[in-house]
Amino acid sequence: MNPLPVHIIGAGGIGTALGYALVCAGRAVTMVEQDAEKLAAGQGDGLQVEGHPALLDVPFVAFENWQAPDQGILLQCTKTYHNAIVLEKIPQKDFLIPVQNGYDELLDRQGHFGEAIASFVSECERHRPCARITRAGELHIGQRRHTTPANQEILDDLATTLQGNPLFQVIRVRDVLPYKATKLMYNAAISPLAAAAGVDNAALLSDQRARKLFFSLIQENHAILKQAGFKLAKIGPFHPDTVSKILRTPGLPEIMAQFFKPSLRGTYCSMAPDMGSAHTEIDAYNGYLVSLAGKFPCPYNRAAVKMVNTITQERLKPDYNHLFIMQRELQAQGVQP
Repeated sequence: MNPLPVHIIGAGGIGTALGYALVCAGRAVTMVEQDAEKLAAGQGDGLQVEGHPALLDVPFVAFENWQAPDQGILLQCTKTYHNAIVLEKIPQKDFLIPVQNGYDELLDRQGHFGEAIASFVSECERHRPCARITRAGELHIGQRRHTTPANQEILDDLATTLQGNPLFQVIRVRDVLPYKATKLMYNAAISPLAAAAGVDNAALLSDQRARKLFFSLIQENHAILKQAGFKLAKIGPFHPDTVSKILRTPGLPEIMAQFFKPSLRGTYCSMAPDMGSAHTEIDAYNGYLVSLAGKFPCPYNRAAVKMVNTITQERLKPDYNHLFIMQRELQAQGVQP
């Protein structure tokens, strides 16, 4: 049986890295992209990852002209706010495997059998399918519901094909949802702060104001997920429960911050390019956590949503002073940040 062809929807940081790794492993890959400049660059200069030779023979197809195949693997690597238009073009959802951050109710209702969660950081140039791996990490691939043998074969096939690639480590897991929840716990702390302030992720550990907000968000995110009954998995050196204990121990968070700061230097969150535009993924990150919390206190997430929505509505550029918007909202809720 010939390996299933792979269509990657979205030539961003993760989509480009996945496409590159799959092509290097000998798979037939089609890149699907909406941005006209990025599409033209891919068709002319190929698929690129910094430090590796360009792959020149990878087909790039405009999203508006693309038709979902009857057979194959569909890796959805778009931002969550594009899910509606993407899902409209996929009548057959049996081969859909999202590789996204955040939680989107529309996507969740599709009942897809598996997902992949990327904990490595890959940044892509705005108008070129050229990625740069700025932080090493893993790609966890697994099911999110009861699966058929055919579903299992697709996930096994994808994981096996990607094993040994030069860009990231691949881990096949039985249940991907605990990894998805843990990734949300971190992303919903990093993304609104770093993107709003216009700083790299390491600045969240260097600057006192940003660090306090960052640590408070992590603790609140952990508490929300735990009270909602979510299972959490280990991504990185510590389990989320251990991270929460560290952050509650006086003096220890500041020590650990110095340890982790070098690994975050020069890395940027995926929300950063969206600041000041019409769309961000704040609803899929902190907005989802606010909804999940219900009556459970979540002042930091509410303040983060307020801050990012203010920036979006007023089309503001990233600026460190935006963190004061979040602080003022916390104070309005009776919290002294």
